[in-house]
Amino acid sequence: MKKFVITGVSGYVAPRHLKAIKETDCDLIAAFDPHDSAGILDSYFPEAEYFNDYSRFERYVSKQNTGESKQIDYFSICSPNYVHDTQIRLGLNYGCNVICEKPLVLNPSNLDLLSILEEKSGKKVFTILQLRYHPSIVKLKEELNQISGKKYQVTLTYITPRGKWYYYSWKGEDEKSGGLATNIGIHLFDLLIYLFGNVKESFVYRRDSQKASGLIILNNAEVKWFLSIDKNDLPDSSKKSLRSIQIDGNEIEFSEGFTDLHTKVYWEILKGNGPGIEQARPSIETVYKIRFSELTNNLDLSHPLLKV
Repeated sequence: MKKFVITGVSGYVAPRHLKAIKETDCDLIAAFDPHDSAGILDSYFPEAEYFNDYSRFERYVSKQNTGESKQIDYFSICSPNYVHDTQIRLGLNYGCNVICEKPLVLNPSNLDLLSILEEKSGKKVFTILQLRYHPSIVKLKEELNQISGKKYQVTLTYITPRGKWYYYSWKGEDEKSGGLATNIGIHLFDLLIYLFGNVKESFVYRRDSQKASGLIILNNAEVKWFLSIDKNDLPDSSKKSLRSIQIDGNEIEFSEGFTDLHTKVYWEILKGNGPGIEQARPSIETVYKIRFSELTNNLDLSHPLLKV
């Protein structure tokens, strides 16, 4: 039975990781989060050690994995984006394979350093790119692979409303979250690249605390994209969110079907097949450029999603 530790256990995404660890027949032996609202552990691993002090957690990891007998196999990271790099290094330095929520890092240059540490430690860094495993996307990928040489017209829309708390948390600070394109859009940009090839050009029309939009030209597609955390952008107020891809006018709706995706990724990781640093690199480079690129008005604004 593989043994795990986890950071950020009190956060939003941690329950999906706890569920995945449980459903893959593994064990969680310790958890860290500076916020002690960690009652979710009772539903999955009530016997796990808990730390709200990072230095004590680090000493625990050191004690468990120093010497020939290493007790920790995997180090799962669900912490805020800006500490991912530091915690990935901790896991590798103590001989753990690492599973980190997206984005792996905020700065693409850090990926090269992590690759060096990966090789030095003999362990692997994996990330959660769960949309690649969504049934609708798996089917779409198979269909696209059967067609060559076609250039698609794609519209990506992701509206996921957030309350006022968002702007006061680390997620509302670009230097900590990477902004909307990184914090809520990273898995969607990964998906676009996964489906349609590498980025050739990127233009950003709008980028603020609530919305972002632009145009990305990929090897096999031109993509108009729109991200929003403003509830007023939802076309149907009865829905909590909207994830939509239109390809040549045909809708690919994937707002549902997310329940077991983390578990699917964990199964692949345990088999050594999960997405790693190089799979994550293109989307991290893309959102980094979006974050720092100049805004442009040289877009076809006929599409309503690109209008102010």
